[in-house]
Amino acid sequence: MTQHCHYLSQDREVEIFEHAANNNLPVMIKGPTGCGKTRFVEYMAQKLNRAIYTIACHDDLTATDLVGRHLIGAQGTFWQDGPLTRAVREGGICYLDEVVEARKDTTVVLHPLADHRRILPIERTGEVLNAHPDFMLVISYNPGYQNMLKGLKPSTRQRFVGLTFDYPEPQHEVVIICQESGIDKSLATQLVSLAQALRRLTDHDLEEAASTRLLIYTALMIKSGLEIKQACYACLAQPLTDDSQTQQAIERLIDASF
Repeated sequence: MTQHCHYLSQDREVEIFEHAANNNLPVMIKGPTGCGKTRFVEYMAQKLNRAIYTIACHDDLTATDLVGRHLIGAQGTFWQDGPLTRAVREGGICYLDEVVEARKDTTVVLHPLADHRRILPIERTGEVLNAHPDFMLVISYNPGYQNMLKGLKPSTRQRFVGLTFDYPEPQHEVVIICQESGIDKSLATQLVSLAQALRRLTDHDLEEAASTRLLIYTALMIKSGLEIKQACYACLAQPLTDDSQTQQAIERLIDASF
């Protein structure tokens, strides 16, 4: 049985995504780590009653990993579809998480699927697939990590409908933490206040801000009985930095908050 996926809308992202889906348009979601991009896509897949094929992109991900490859079995050589090809063939949302981490040849494969053609040419087999009516391409990335080497080309970006995510407003973040962990509202409010203070450190010492995901981890640990400060040290101070001085600064903030 599939677990129902909760999602608290921040703006009009649900409406925009639905319109994109109804018009067979691909969607690009930009936002920091742990702000709810993946949860949103999972929620929309459930809402639209579509299968979801999630691909976590990385440096070694190639077009072959997406499209498929020939394998050798007991009966000889056979073709095995990759997750992108299965989504194109069967219908569903193909979600490439952190797409800028993938190799450049990967994004080129997406181009004919992300414009009016909606086709996937498979060079190895000579097949040209027309996308299933329910196929939808969704990509996400963190623009904070973009540089000259890791960014989407304009020719790729301009094929997508764009959504920008950020961490939720404090009152929304409190609701999300309560909903996901079961802790009471007053404690969730304290955690969100701490996160606000930590996020103000981002410009100085932290590469990444304290994410909503990390706040939920912290709340779950507290809910299961771990002492509040220890949960904050383990789920906020340690994951955010390896620098001992910055860790001490975070721990001082935690001590001042609880």
